[in-house]
Amino acid sequence: MARLKRRHHLVFLSFLACVLLPGLVSGFYLWTRAADQYASTVAFSVRKEEVSSAIELLGGITELSGSSSSDTDILYEFIQSQKLVSEIDAEIDLRGIWSKPQGDPIFAYEAPGTIEDLAAHWDRMVRIYYDSATSLIEVRALAFTPDDATAIAEAVYRRSSAMINALSDIAREDSLRYSREELDRSVELVKTARNAVTAFRNRNQMVDPTIDLQAQAGLLGNLQSQLAEALIEVDVLDETTRVGDPRMEQALRRVRVIEDRIESERRKMGIGDQAQQGQVYADLVGEYERLVVDREFAERSYTAALAAHDAAMAEAQRQSRYLAAHVLPTEAEKSQYPQRGMLLGLIMLFAFLIWGIAVLVVYSLKDRR
Repeated sequence: MARLKRRHHLVFLSFLACVLLPGLVSGFYLWTRAADQYASTVAFSVRKEEVSSAIELLGGITELSGSSSSDTDILYEFIQSQKLVSEIDAEIDLRGIWSKPQGDPIFAYEAPGTIEDLAAHWDRMVRIYYDSATSLIEVRALAFTPDDATAIAEAVYRRSSAMINALSDIAREDSLRYSREELDRSVELVKTARNAVTAFRNRNQMVDPTIDLQAQAGLLGNLQSQLAEALIEVDVLDETTRVGDPRMEQALRRVRVIEDRIESERRKMGIGDQAQQGQVYADLVGEYERLVVDREFAERSYTAALAAHDAAMAEAQRQSRYLAAHVLPTEAEKSQYPQRGMLLGLIMLFAFLIWGIAVLVVYSLKDRR
């Protein structure tokens, strides 16, 4: 029969020292020293309103509410931030809550410590579960009394809601500022365009040159008709009277007067090679039409800017983002942590794996000699 050798005894002693002894020490600590911990759970998601305008609703039913994954990502990082830990500590005294147990050097917080120490302990006592597919966040807060655990979960929910509201306030303020600036610019454009039209009317003593141009064109047409009648009269007199008839001289004088008047009116309208220098009707009408186009464009821009500002104001009057809790902070009735059996099993498993690897390494080195 095989006999136990010295190395077998050493392996057995190392098993006792490396596996059983740590297990016994861990079990003694977990069941006699480790303080009971209570859990409070809160779960929520970020909702974003997307109410459409009346014009869009006429075209069909649109989505009224949706989830914003980017806001949820921001919130997930915020819950792990040192700033949140500092704010909640100032509100409910995290250092005092987590340093209550006596004789528990592992799970209890060693007060006062630095904010970095408290943030590190926060990562151990506050577990965050984030489902990126559904954009749902679940927070489980641990403490040594049920009331403290619930207080931590409620503080996390309040601060998270305040942060989301702050994001909404920033977005609304940006939207209002941009729309207000655009509206102010449009108002100035309208004022400038209308002042330019008023100055044109005062300078030329006419409200609308197109109306005067129509009247001038009517006058020119009337003169053309009179000229045709005068020419016909000259032709008739030329055939029926003898030379030196005073009626012919009068008829010719009437023709010259009408022609001079027509030429004068044509120069006023800017027609012909002899158009007078200065502000003729064509120039006045062109300038007036340009000013009217500028004014109409400014008024349309003002109307669009006013509508955008009204929409931004309506958007600002409601909360576009909010935190929707589908699980409000719970209050524990019994201690579920630390999970002593699971922790002891993991400790002994890793101790056994480390011991087994060490024994195999030692035997392999010995076989190579």
